[in-house]
Amino acid sequence: MVGAEMPTNSDLIKWEEQGRLHTKFEGVTTASADAGNVATFTLAGDGTNAAEFCNFRVGQTVMLSDGTAASTASNKAIITAVTVGSGTTAGTFTVSYYEAAGQAVGMLASANIIVYVYGSEFNKGANGMSGSLEADPVIKDNKPIIIKDKYVVSGSDMAQIGWVEVTSENGASGYLWYIKSEHETRLRFDDYLEMAMIEGVPAAAGSGVAALAAGGQLGNQGTKGLFHEIENNGNVWSGGNPAALADFDAIIQRLDKQGAIQENVMFVNREFGFDIDDMLAAQNSYGAGGTSYGLFDNDEEMALNLGFSGFKRGYEFYKSDWKYLNDATLRGGIVGGAVNGVLVPAGSTNVYDQVMGKNAKRPFLHVRYRASETEDRRYKTWMTGSAGGAATSDLDAMEVNFLSERALCTLGANNFFIFKD
Repeated sequence: MVGAEMPTNSDLIKWEEQGRLHTKFEGVTTASADAGNVATFTLAGDGTNAAEFCNFRVGQTVMLSDGTAASTASNKAIITAVTVGSGTTAGTFTVSYYEAAGQAVGMLASANIIVYVYGSEFNKGANGMSGSLEADPVIKDNKPIIIKDKYVVSGSDMAQIGWVEVTSENGASGYLWYIKSEHETRLRFDDYLEMAMIEGVPAAAGSGVAALAAGGQLGNQGTKGLFHEIENNGNVWSGGNPAALADFDAIIQRLDKQGAIQENVMFVNREFGFDIDDMLAAQNSYGAGGTSYGLFDNDEEMALNLGFSGFKRGYEFYKSDWKYLNDATLRGGIVGGAVNGVLVPAGSTNVYDQVMGKNAKRPFLHVRYRASETEDRRYKTWMTGSAGGAATSDLDAMEVNFLSERALCTLGANNFFIFKD
């Protein structure tokens, strides 16, 4: 799933993601009467948590909309005064309306007025705009973890030859000796490298892991895996799989509010994959509801083979069965904490790499492994002991050691989806 890898020489990976260019406030309220020509609005804030601060400026023109369902109330206005706010005190702004009818009916009662700036207006010979806005990048970070494994076989067992015909999980077949167990250890370690990047969580303050000795044998920091990042900074679909076009319309509308990445890949379990196939198979050959079979060269027979690899509806969605979610020895069949799939944007994004000190183009999902000119910890394996050609100690055995130090970087997590029951 994670094919992109690149080195890092730091034990802390930090990057900046660009924030939104424009500001839109939701949950704004007013105590000013409807039909008035002037009104003051207060940004959201509960008086306990940090309240929203107002970055509007005098002279800017704004669009105000009542966010209440089925409401038609809206206004255009110019800002005449601003109070930024501080601490738990929310910011406020005062406007004068362009409409002769004044404040639209319904604004006073609304608990969710939506406001954004669309321009400004000044008189001839007036001074310039007061104040300026500074960029507000979002700083993200992650820490690599050290993953280890080992296979041990005694010198005596190495001398006891016994061939076994095998076919391994990666497709290799033939006759193996004690190397079969070593081979399976390597395969498990390869799986751990990916699963740790998917399932990893940071050690929360006050947790048992955080209480482990800093200089001890076990790690006490954790790492931010894919599921953790999406659940905390991305989009969570719960309550069953999206199995209808209306469900995907809701996903598309959500993507519109985020980065609007054109191509997206869905890694799904078997049930979710069948749900998508059934949904697409139910569409007629003319593309009911705007569905396009462009991914199938517009061939009806090719599209309706009931094994869809993708479809286009506003965005392009590609589907891939994810073995990890189907494997009965891993996530397949679990109930609590079950995940049915994830949606990952395809391509790259521009970020500011704080370690490198410059802008860089990085895949949305990639692994950073620890490396320098003298040490590469992407995938290390070495032998110790006194058997099998090793001569590093008096241990009558061969030890095959595996090590990797890595972290997953999930860039633009707001463009990702995780699908849960």
